[in-house]
Amino acid sequence: MQKHWTSPATPAAPPCGARVPECVRIGGVEIRPATVLAPMSGVTDTVFRRFIREMGGCGLLVTEFTSADGLLRDKRVLGRYLHFYGDEHPISAQLFGSDPQVLAEAARMVEGLGFDLVDLNLGCPAKKVVKCNGGSGLLRDLPRIGTIFETVRAAVEIPFTVKFRAGWNDQEIVCVELARLAESCGLAAVALHARTREQGYAGTARWEWIAAVKQAIRIPVIGNGDIRTPEDAAAMVAQTGCDAVMVGRTAASNPWIFRQIAQYEAGGGYEQPVEADRYHMIRTYFRMLIEEQMPGAAGKMKQFASWFTHGVANGGHLRKAIYEARTEQEILGRVEEFFEAVASQQSPVASEHTVSA
Repeated sequence: MQKHWTSPATPAAPPCGARVPECVRIGGVEIRPATVLAPMSGVTDTVFRRFIREMGGCGLLVTEFTSADGLLRDKRVLGRYLHFYGDEHPISAQLFGSDPQVLAEAARMVEGLGFDLVDLNLGCPAKKVVKCNGGSGLLRDLPRIGTIFETVRAAVEIPFTVKFRAGWNDQEIVCVELARLAESCGLAAVALHARTREQGYAGTARWEWIAAVKQAIRIPVIGNGDIRTPEDAAAMVAQTGCDAVMVGRTAASNPWIFRQIAQYEAGGGYEQPVEADRYHMIRTYFRMLIEEQMPGAAGKMKQFASWFTHGVANGGHLRKAIYEARTEQEILGRVEEFFEAVASQQSPVASEHTVSA
């Protein structure tokens, strides 16, 4: 997942009265509010999902995308990618693959585990996924997608949804056709990341494609792409008519985004985090990783430090301290030491593991 935006943009100004819907019903599942945490590889594990739920404002959580074939071949995949807790409901499990029967069997496993929804990934642009005809690699094979839709839909009772990109490139835009195919095959909702596979995460999301999909089908449409602020979320709904909004990369760098969207919808304004909020946020997430005894927790802490410390005064000192630590407890200790120094107006550069600017 890219850490930085490649197309900085001024937040969209929503029309007066533009609102993210209070809820959306996907099959028999009510999503309230109509906001969704996007599935992100290496990010949306059970710890991060519960962390976002605790921050408030997110209506639906989605797992990391999981290989259907890997799930059937190695049951350890289940524990690594599809483990969840009761306080994560409603929650959707996202699968990827290209074999209809394998995907159907994996979807049955997902249903048996107690997930509220199952989702098919037709959006991942990673070369290693695409070359196996998974993710966005399937966008050039609508007949196979139709077979997958029909086979998985017949295999499970829970709502079946799909997340996809607009097409392979600007010359092969298939989003409307694919959305109509999903509706005709009985899927409960669609989510469109309004970029092409060729774009990856660069350039600007084309919200007009979301609008075109919304106009073409009657099942709920979830919009995804370039939601960085609450104003963006409201503007997307106003411009596209989508039924819900999905937030991905912004949630990793600003985990308050869902709560801010809810605040914005309630009163037109929203809170910006202060230093104490950032300290509480980093400490909470790191402690959750330790308590969960996540494999590679120290690496995960360092990964998130690159996002979480932006906006922290002298954040470079904190990042360096975290990167140089070896254990989870040492990382947590350095975080606490840094913010305690800030609170007492002491310079963190006095510590042996920090450097001056």
